[in-house]
Amino acid sequence: MMPLLLAAFFLEVGFILLVVPWSSYWDRNFFSQAWPPLHAVLTSNYVRGAVSGLGVVNVMAAVGEISKIFSGRPAQGGALSSLPSLSDPPDSRP
Repeated sequence: MMPLLLAAFFLEVGFILLVVPWSSYWDRNFFSQAWPPLHAVLTSNYVRGAVSGLGVVNVMAAVGEISKIFSGRPAQGGALSSLPSLSDPPDSRP
């Protein structure tokens, strides 16, 4: 269940980061209007492309998670694999 939620999160964030920089919302947000020098930076195509690039990275991470779900392979030693699960018995230390 957790990998599916992670994949859904990556997909959602990825698609938002892909689309929002090119929408009209990006041009007229609060921070851009509150500080005019920031508007010039945010409307740069380089910044929009960089944010969209992060969206592509998130979508690719989602595709990787979905491929692990459908292939049936367990995760290969990620950062969370060394953490104890709730089903592990507690230590018997005093």
